[in-house]
Amino acid sequence: MSKDNTRAYNKKSVADIDVKGKKVLLRCDFNVPVDKETGKIRDEGRIVAALPTINYLLDNGAAVIACSHFGRPKGEFKPEFSLCDVADCLSKHLNRPVKMSKDVIGDDAMTLSQNIKPGEIMLLENTRFHPEEEKNDPEFAKKLASMADIFVSDAFGSVHRAHASTEGVSRFLPAVSGFLLNEELKYIGGAISDPKRPLVAILGGAKVSDKLAVISNLLKIADTVIIGGGMAYTFFKAEGGKIGNSLCEDEQLSSVLKCKAEAKERGVKLLLPVDSVAGAEFSNDVDPVVVDSGAIEDGMMAMDIGPAAIGEFVNEIKDAGTIVWNGPMGVFEFSKFAEGTRCIASAVANSNAISVIGGGDSAAAVRKFGVADKITHISTGGGASLEFMEGKALPGIVCLLDA
Repeated sequence: MSKDNTRAYNKKSVADIDVKGKKVLLRCDFNVPVDKETGKIRDEGRIVAALPTINYLLDNGAAVIACSHFGRPKGEFKPEFSLCDVADCLSKHLNRPVKMSKDVIGDDAMTLSQNIKPGEIMLLENTRFHPEEEKNDPEFAKKLASMADIFVSDAFGSVHRAHASTEGVSRFLPAVSGFLLNEELKYIGGAISDPKRPLVAILGGAKVSDKLAVISNLLKIADTVIIGGGMAYTFFKAEGGKIGNSLCEDEQLSSVLKCKAEAKERGVKLLLPVDSVAGAEFSNDVDPVVVDSGAIEDGMMAMDIGPAAIGEFVNEIKDAGTIVWNGPMGVFEFSKFAEGTRCIASAVANSNAISVIGGGDSAAAVRKFGVADKITHISTGGGASLEFMEGKALPGIVCLLDA
């Protein structure tokens, strides 16, 4: 493991600094899903995930000025994108009042932040009510930073964005990670920079174009790369196989052949599903048929990996030291095409490996199949975890103080 790689993930956390009597600007990820009809919060998971850092700061005598984006108001004040409901929910979980400012860097926010006392918490309005947030405008970042003494970043889902509240404020304040972000650095960073071997990477999902950079980076560090989901059929077509109506990105045929060649050159085992479960249309009402993955008839589409593929993949997972998984093996929302994803989820959960799930659909799958509690780490950021696995330098991590 190179020194540079270690430094990329070895950052100071909130536990490494003295926060007593300090005002802390805390970047959270309160971009929670809401019910379209009622506007009420559907899942409080992201709010609950922020509690350990918030409680630590409050218990250790800090005054907390929390901030977050919410939805896409596109730089305008829109009441439906207000964080008021988040403030109420946070207050309920903390069992103490959360003062809510009417603006982000206006008079109300400034007054509240000036008067906030140690052990108290306030929440700024949606940072994306200002176009300067996404533009990472230095003046906007400076005003945000002027409210506090320290910046604590705990929004992993946003660290791949160089926005004012994720990266810009670090130019004006000492910046460290919160506990949630620190977990991401520890597990995803550790899996990539210093894995317990063998390292088995499992990649699924619909589009191979979304994962090409990840595959390329993992081929440099993994011992085995398993590919399932719709993205596998671009590989089969590239090799001259018949894939019927299965998902395929014709413009990526040469790219996937390069991946196969690179795997061979590096001595990395690249596994594709030898068989698939196909149906006549994209529906749970069709009869599932097991077919060879490179010999799918016209009019049929692959929607899951088959039993032989499951056996081969599970066998590989069994002996892993570290597993990273991003993307389901098939259309697991349909019960007839969920077996591949269910079996992989179960195998990962029952392995003795350090297991890291990269957010999104894979996280939903391990929860659906009741094995989430057996996974070492489930990432809170889909896009961020993908870019992390690509080996990219993420601006919201680079800006933190090195440990």
